[in-house]
Amino acid sequence: MWNAAQYLKFADERSRPFVDLVSHVHCQDPQVIADLGCGTGSLTRMLHERWPEARVTGVDNSPEMLEHAFRLTIPGRLEFAQADIATWFSEAPLDLIVSNAALQWIHDHAAVLTRWSKMLSPAGTLAVQMPNRFQTPSQTAIEEVTADSRWATKLHKVGLHRDSVKPLSWYVHLLHDLGFEVNAWETSYLHVLTGENPVLDWLKGTALRPLLERLHEEERTEFLSAVGSRLKTAYPARGGITVFPMPRVFFVASRLEPEDD
Repeated sequence: MWNAAQYLKFADERSRPFVDLVSHVHCQDPQVIADLGCGTGSLTRMLHERWPEARVTGVDNSPEMLEHAFRLTIPGRLEFAQADIATWFSEAPLDLIVSNAALQWIHDHAAVLTRWSKMLSPAGTLAVQMPNRFQTPSQTAIEEVTADSRWATKLHKVGLHRDSVKPLSWYVHLLHDLGFEVNAWETSYLHVLTGENPVLDWLKGTALRPLLERLHEEERTEFLSAVGSRLKTAYPARGGITVFPMPRVFFVASRLEPEDD
């Protein structure tokens, strides 16, 4: 489903939220780290560079993405595995779980976050970032086109939707109930893009992938043309640039210290 080259067209823009997320991780000397939804592995390598003594494992279900990631392997230090991050299990307790722009693809966030929390060591930390553009014109454009009679049957309930990410307070309450202290925040990045239709190019590397996978080649061309037309209207170029706001949610959850009796 994934096209690594398309995804990497905006590598710099996509890496900034990861850097911002990890900058809020304050666990001391983690020994075992997992990057769940590691993609091409370039950001997983940054975890290894920050904590060079740790054993870091990147997990992703896309062979296309992992083809790039496997080239970065450092045996015993930086390794990668192909698996579904919703069901993957670590044999060793994890001191740090990082998941960057991946959880939105999973349906039952309560079950998955509960599962991830159980893999953490007693002092473990969970750090998650997700795009939250599902109330923006980009999502409206996708929804309008997928509802078209030409594709509605094939694309019904396929891909991301308005409930792909819960309100941030929902995650705070859930994680607090699981025994975590939570640092949570929201940020909107204003990406300054160039090109004929850069927002379409951006979404072709992420949100549109499962939709395009369901269509034949001729249908894909028509579908992309319809989406692209709406995106150009929603995000008009001005002076050679297109500004693409991208809201994102973040939370870093650390185990609460047990209270003394």
